[in-house]
Amino acid sequence: MRQPSKRVLVAALAGAAAIALSLPAFGEGPESLLPPGFGEPAPSQPAPAPTPGAPQLAPVTPVPAENATEPMPGAETALPGQDETAQANEPVELPDAARRSIDAVGPLTPDLGGLGAEAFGRADGRFLTALMRRVEAPVASRWVSILLRRALLSRVPVPINADPADWVADRALLLLRMGEADAARVLVESVDVDKFSPRLLLVAREAALANADPTMLCPLVDSAARIGDDRGWGYARAICASLSGEGATSSMLLDKARGRSSRTIDYSLAEKVVGAGSNTRRASVIEWQGVDRLNSWRFGMAASVGLEIPAALYETGGPQMLAWRARAPMYHPEDRVGAARVAAVLGVFSNAALVDLYGQVSEREGDTGRDAPAARLHVAYAGDDAASRMDAIRSFWSEADSQPGGLYAAEILTARAAARIVPNDSFAADYGRLIATMLSAGLDIQAARWAPLVEASSPSIADQAWALLAVGAPRVAVDINYSRIDGYGARLGNGGVDKMRILIAGLAGLGRLSARDRTNLATRYDLAIGQQTSFTRAIDRAAARGEQGTVALLAATGMQTRNWHNVPPTQLYHIVAALSRTGNEPTARMIAAEALSRL
Repeated sequence: MRQPSKRVLVAALAGAAAIALSLPAFGEGPESLLPPGFGEPAPSQPAPAPTPGAPQLAPVTPVPAENATEPMPGAETALPGQDETAQANEPVELPDAARRSIDAVGPLTPDLGGLGAEAFGRADGRFLTALMRRVEAPVASRWVSILLRRALLSRVPVPINADPADWVADRALLLLRMGEADAARVLVESVDVDKFSPRLLLVAREAALANADPTMLCPLVDSAARIGDDRGWGYARAICASLSGEGATSSMLLDKARGRSSRTIDYSLAEKVVGAGSNTRRASVIEWQGVDRLNSWRFGMAASVGLEIPAALYETGGPQMLAWRARAPMYHPEDRVGAARVAAVLGVFSNAALVDLYGQVSEREGDTGRDAPAARLHVAYAGDDAASRMDAIRSFWSEADSQPGGLYAAEILTARAAARIVPNDSFAADYGRLIATMLSAGLDIQAARWAPLVEASSPSIADQAWALLAVGAPRVAVDINYSRIDGYGARLGNGGVDKMRILIAGLAGLGRLSARDRTNLATRYDLAIGQQTSFTRAIDRAAARGEQGTVALLAATGMQTRNWHNVPPTQLYHIVAALSRTGNEPTARMIAAEALSRL
């Protein structure tokens, strides 16, 4: 069967000009979400010595997540329990020079923002794989997700006791659960198809669906037939035949895959995509009534033809599917803004990407008045004076509760606009929110410029700004001692105990408390910093070995919740300390600041 070209898909499924923010070209590295110069250089901070004891392969007790991505039809049982001893794929005839090694796969090297080759050190592959399969993503922290994304995309050797292809598959599958469709695609496409394991074939299918790109399935269908057939692959073969111009074959394959089963939404969606190709006789009308859940097949097929999915179904699929939608090229920019705000909170979209999407909306819709979001955003970034820019920034903050992603998404959207405001005591009431907004995008140097004004202000006015700078500034920029911290706690009252514990945990993990203050504050606020669990022993031990990737993976394991109130302060302390110790102190600071701003 001939494989369809990309041009065939665009002509068949789009019939229009390419949409901005399209998927990255093959081999192209994903966008960096870190601001230029982030973390260069930063002073090293002492971190507590790790507690002896080897990490256990037994499950670390996670905080449960609310939603996980469902696989496509036919993969519900196949992926977790796939027989790994299935017959190997027959080799594809490629010249030796064209073959790529699978011994170290990943687009990111240290000079491109990746972690080093020793990111996972000598950690056992079975331990790492168990962690990756266990993490229920998305996790609480945007900054943990950004770091984990870098770790999973880094060019690292295959760990001991791990199959090379499955090592790629598990990294890509975790990226998909995080909402990182583009990143998973780049990782999967770094491996030649003849080296795919059965598990990698199934994950590659998930990646194709998350990217709403049926053509990505076509090089896989022949290999998939050798590991066992299911309805999903049968539908894929019909779709690829249609895109290749083989209408009769496509129709036959579609009917064969359906068999004698009744007409389902999954079949109808496959028929819809087939009908969008050369086989127009198989046009299908999609009825979502009665569909009670959204899985990757339903998302991928619908999004590939620009078919709207009921908003209620996204709630059954998890927020990662909204992140997939935010990048889906067949949806218009104005239809992706809400999803992109959620993607920004998850760590998938950067400030720059989110602002760019608003700009695309403005270009498509034209001048819709000064109250339009894109027009207000333009004023926030390029208004004539600081007062007008601040008014525009506040407008996004004030409406945040009614917008997808909430206040944190509004902060990410306006982060660089906030950084352009020159420190001015006339904005004293906004100190805390301005600094939180800048730190949401990692603009720590710009945030630290407000420290003198914060220090000179009344604590009752500047408390939140002070706390954020205490953990988020590149260097100690505000007064940090027992009296100042305890005064902050007193003003928070009983309702602020969780925030106080998070502040103490962050400062202690960063090494910004004296030993005496750390002990006294931990006692005063009943914070068991010295408590040991299988999780704390594992992350302390990984940090002692200098394994940045293992620490990042364990950090995600310790934040498996969508609610910061469910993150134990003791775990936050060990995460911040481990990241600081392994050269990721800037990220550790952003995590501590994120916790304070989102509680």
